[in-house]
Amino acid sequence: MLSGACPWPVQPLGLLAAGAGSGIGRAVSVRLAQEGAAVAACDLDGAAARETVQLLGGPGSEKRAHAAFQTDVSEAGSARRLLEQVQACFTRPPSVVVSCAGITRDEFLLHMSEDDWDKVIAVNLKGIFLVTQAAAQALVSSGCHGSIINISSIIGKVGNMGQTNYSASKAGVIGLTQTVARELGRYGIRCNSVLPGFITTPMTQKVPQKVLDKITAMIPVGHLGNPEDVADVVAFLASDDSGYITGASVEVTGGLFM
Repeated sequence: MLSGACPWPVQPLGLLAAGAGSGIGRAVSVRLAQEGAAVAACDLDGAAARETVQLLGGPGSEKRAHAAFQTDVSEAGSARRLLEQVQACFTRPPSVVVSCAGITRDEFLLHMSEDDWDKVIAVNLKGIFLVTQAAAQALVSSGCHGSIINISSIIGKVGNMGQTNYSASKAGVIGLTQTVARELGRYGIRCNSVLPGFITTPMTQKVPQKVLDKITAMIPVGHLGNPEDVADVVAFLASDDSGYITGASVEVTGGLFM
């Protein structure tokens, strides 16, 4: 059962703050729905979020009310309105918050534009800050416990050529998550990050096949991961089975960079 300690007799809500329209975010939405969560699937692409919601009634998923939201998490007003809309829709704040938003604008340091730096930081780091803050404020004011899970990346730990902005943003997510865990533990709110390695998503589909082949040869298990591999870890961190885990960074890499 997913985490949740509100007094209302309702099922826990899995909130996908961004990126629920594809890849890891979509897989997490499906997995949490299978665990009985009512899912608020959020994405900058509202149509993609609605497509995700349409997938949530499949085999193994309980028949619950799900909803899609179009959201720009890099804008403070949008993040606040998202939480207001979710609470209005489900009558309570989300007990599980999963931030999956992420973009890339790759270039070597010597040639990277300030605009490409700012865009990646705005979505990948500022967006997670804004959603985490808004969700935490809603949970604390309502007296609810919860689990906040932020999707970082193994690149935030080891770096990567041509990804100064992306690496910095994902490293920031790890530090943010650890600090939030320290601050919110007293309120019964846990906060952990997940560090995927190379996962088959729309983002990695942009990588040249020759590069993917070289990366695959370096992975001890011998293949790229699937979004479902990450979703399984998120489901654990969302559950009461991980009730004594907070501030952790869980790597899902197939052994790469260990």
